[in-house]
Amino acid sequence: MTQIDKGSTNDLIDYRLQRAKETLKEADYNAAGGYFNAAVNRLYYSCYYAASALMLANSIEASTHKGIKTMIGLQFVKTGKLDARFGRIYQQLFENRQSGDYEDFVYCDLELFNELRPQAEAFIDRLAAMITEYREL
Repeated sequence: MTQIDKGSTNDLIDYRLQRAKETLKEADYNAAGGYFNAAVNRLYYSCYYAASALMLANSIEASTHKGIKTMIGLQFVKTGKLDARFGRIYQQLFENRQSGDYEDFVYCDLELFNELRPQAEAFIDRLAAMITEYREL
């Protein structure tokens, strides 16, 4: 990881959290149009941006989607810093995104979106709170 100063790091963390929230809106927009595969994809990416912000805030290097998923489990869920339900949420979104992007005949629907949407928002909110707690130390 390239070393950047604390101010730039905080700016990048804030950008990633902002991107997470914007991407939630993209998910809603796609769902409203009936594009549920795209909507679920955007839910995953909204959480990915929040997770990448958390990695940066904790100086944890993870440069791939799988790497970030692994670090969420090892550094946060396994240590008790993050409730296991949030690890499961991220895992499910990761799997849905993988299958939606790379497998044939995968169709998400409104029911799945409505199940995942509040979970994704809760994940983002929790990680944002963790980042705030980290900054206050």
